[in-house]
Amino acid sequence: MSEKKINLKLKIWRQSAPNTVGSFVDYSVSVSPEASFLEMLDELNNNLEKNNQDPIVFESDCREGICGTCGLVINGEPHGPLPKIATCQLHMRNFKDGQTIWVEPFRAKAFPVIKDLAVDRSAFDKVIQAGGYISVNTGGVPDANSIPISKDIASEAFDSAACIGCGACVAACKNGSAMLFVGAKVTQFSLLPQGQPERQSRVEAMVAKMDELGFGSCSNTYACEAECPKGISVKNIAKLNREYRLAKIKSKNVEA
Repeated sequence: MSEKKINLKLKIWRQSAPNTVGSFVDYSVSVSPEASFLEMLDELNNNLEKNNQDPIVFESDCREGICGTCGLVINGEPHGPLPKIATCQLHMRNFKDGQTIWVEPFRAKAFPVIKDLAVDRSAFDKVIQAGGYISVNTGGVPDANSIPISKDIASEAFDSAACIGCGACVAACKNGSAMLFVGAKVTQFSLLPQGQPERQSRVEAMVAKMDELGFGSCSNTYACEAECPKGISVKNIAKLNREYRLAKIKSKNVEA
């Protein structure tokens, strides 16, 4: 018995280069309900190549919801309609036969389109490079138990460190804000003993780089938390604001 398939209409954003004008292009597919969203795009690309057409450019790596490179906006929602999953974990059984699906890249000033559905998210790397590391000479690797950390602090730091840097928070925010991402990284480092020596300079440097790269301000709509595949809490934004204000006061660099 042949496998039952569902027929879908796709409207996919095609853009040949960063500075060209893009548009939605219509496609029709017949796909297994058990296929993942990325497998559906793979199958579509195979058919396009058979017909000597340019395949759709999109990003993916682990396809296990770990790396976050697969980010797409599907029917207006970063990573699609299901909460707390990355695009690669979305399966076609979550769509209805005959449904029209709109697929586009993450939209943000700081995430320029490279081609089609692929965007340049290196701005996140630059924010991390600005202050998200420890520059002191730590010597050899210390024993894991040599620095006591309470379970509550360790758990809170781990919750923040769960951020995979996919950029869904930026795509979900009407201002293109990176506050949830930066807040998670600042919180992670500020809670642990290893992050204390540069705690003050780090938050100032990361916020400055975030602003420099064109990310918008936080709009407090909680859309970032709602669309985050790892459920990173907006409490990290509050923590970022506290850390930043404290750093400004201690450095006596308080803006008027």
